[in-house]
Amino acid sequence: MCGIAGYFTKSTDVAAPVGEVMMEMLTALECRGPDSAGVALYNTSSTNDSILQIKLSDDKPTRAVLDGVIANISQLSKPTAITTTGVYLRLAIDGSLDPATVISVIESVDSRVEVVSMGKRLEIIKQTGSPKRIDVDFHVSDFQGSHAIGHTRMSTESQVDLSHSQPFWAHSLDEIAIVHNGHITNYHKLRRQYEQQNIHFYTENDSEIIAVYVARGMSNGLSLEEVLEAALVDLDGSFSCLVSTASAMGFVKDPFAHKPLLFSETDEFVAVATEEIAFRPLIENDLNIREAGAREIRVWQN
Repeated sequence: MCGIAGYFTKSTDVAAPVGEVMMEMLTALECRGPDSAGVALYNTSSTNDSILQIKLSDDKPTRAVLDGVIANISQLSKPTAITTTGVYLRLAIDGSLDPATVISVIESVDSRVEVVSMGKRLEIIKQTGSPKRIDVDFHVSDFQGSHAIGHTRMSTESQVDLSHSQPFWAHSLDEIAIVHNGHITNYHKLRRQYEQQNIHFYTENDSEIIAVYVARGMSNGLSLEEVLEAALVDLDGSFSCLVSTASAMGFVKDPFAHKPLLFSETDEFVAVATEEIAFRPLIENDLNIREAGAREIRVWQN
């Protein structure tokens, strides 16, 4: 049932109210997934620092874990802009550091610690509950940027917690994030293959495999569009999937077209969502909304 949404502004130098738009779209889609909600937000331009969103615990984090994470990351780079909200620790570090090294150092503090996102442009915020709860806690509506994708989840198999919520980060330099509605039926086969290559998985959610798949493809030199084309062959099941990078957003719809996905494009922006109701906040723009077809792929790049 899950709801997915994306908003991509075509302006390359002016920040748009992507946070506000995403919150309105996800609130409209809340009926499709009341268990959790999340957003992947992209700034208009990168800086020399990487912003980290770190989950410290599954419930109330201890001071020892917080201090341990800061002490460990300080061995690599002096963290700045340190804030905590709920179970999240947000901070900035040297943007030239390798994500794999940073993740290893941070997550060695405690088994419950997880780097939810790291990037010069990307920030991911997700948690159980409604989109409105995220907005109250993190003020997502105030975010100005270039593009965003979001998700409301109804759990049909894996557990309901922050880690199993979407979007999923691909743990890569490309700042890749994905949101997905559907089922990847060859998930276990693909997961075994990736685990043999020492890829670490954080959840039992089949959507996580898509983030790994996209990151591996792009790290091998494929463009985002080429990766999505390959996914139609390599991923089994029924799915509609949105993928974002630091400078692009795209979608792929499975060969059977079992999962709904609509999109609209104007001279100023692109909007994608599971249902027409999510476009209502943008309707004053006289949108031409259409359903994506089977095997359809679209990519928008700044």
